Amino acid sequence: MKGRGTRVIDSDDLMAVTPDAKTKTHFILVDAVGVCESEKTQSFPLDRQKSVPTPKLLNNIAIGIRDSDTLSSLASRLSRLDLELEPRDIERIKALSGGKSLTSIVGDLMSAIDPDKAYDRAKEKTKPHEPMESQCNKAKEELVISACSPLDNPELRELLTALNRKTEQTIDTTTVDKIIQSGFDQQAKDKASAVVKKFEQFIEENKDKITALQILYNLPYKKRHVTYEEIRELAEKIEMPPCGFTTDTLWRAYEQLEKSKVRPASIQKQLTDIVSLVRFAIHQEEVLEPFKEHVEHRFQEWLKSQQLLGKTFNEKQIQWLTMIAEHIAGSGSVDKNDFLLPPFSGSGGIIKAKEVFGDGLDEVIEELNSVLVG
Repeated sequence: MKGRGTRVIDSDDLMAVTPDAKTKTHFILVDAVGVCESEKTQSFPLDRQKSVPTPKLLNNIAIGIRDSDTLSSLASRLSRLDLELEPRDIERIKALSGGKSLTSIVGDLMSAIDPDKAYDRAKEKTKPHEPMESQCNKAKEELVISACSPLDNPELRELLTALNRKTEQTIDTTTVDKIIQSGFDQQAKDKASAVVKKFEQFIEENKDKITALQILYNLPYKKRHVTYEEIRELAEKIEMPPCGFTTDTLWRAYEQLEKSKVRPASIQKQLTDIVSLVRFAIHQEEVLEPFKEHVEHRFQEWLKSQQLLGKTFNEKQIQWLTMIAEHIAGSGSVDKNDFLLPPFSGSGGIIKAKEVFGDGLDEVIEELNSVLVG
């Protein structure tokens, strides 16, 4: 059982059999017959402070609590987090850590608590003599200071806390669940209400400061359309303090408060869902639905309206229109530069698009941007 649990698996292979799992970060043994009631071996877990939240571990490092248990536990948490990072998150970490990746930070933390590393460092300074215990202790202290130096940056700690909040799942293996009351949970509703209030306050305070909010507030009278980079910037700022919420957290909060107006969140999460949340929060939309569904509905309605106007599209044009709609669903808008990227590039790119739509290409792009998003 333990042998199978500890096996590694490629993230793509894991998602093929478990679509809602991005990568394998841990495993759980379900011992139905008591095989593991008594330990057969003595082992020491890497995470030695399981009851201490990751934000507190980061704070402890900042205030100088840097014992082996704290460093080991933090290395364990950051190692799991590292497996789930997106490329943009990796770059954000490097920018705040002086160019170090999270993998490198974890490696330094582990080296700092390795007695052999401290001995080797001391030995280099005392060659050809053996280092004394005091010299080994000083070498260990130097390794700890070096390993923790990136974490002295409060902005990096805030970012790691926000990323951890998105991915971490707390598993209680000791408490036995008991039903103490059944019925409506007022406390949960109050918490959801506080989340929504904080989110909507953030939008109001930043509607003139964040580009994506400026554009979304001016729908349908905007002069240009929100870009993927602007949506990503908005999502990142919402995830960071003082707001500190993920799309999932906000979606569940609105669902708790206005279930009749909220459709289930998509299993395949998209960054553009933040657009749906903002527009619902500022009352531009009466129903909160995944952005992809919003675009798909608008696209089908647009095709029907074109038929009523007597406009018809051939098979090739429908294929391109569908690709454009799918791109808008995932990116928030489309322009001619996007035709250099997949899936457009695989179908002939901008040259083919001009061939398919002729002089009407610009009009098609502008109309779909306005109709499918607005």
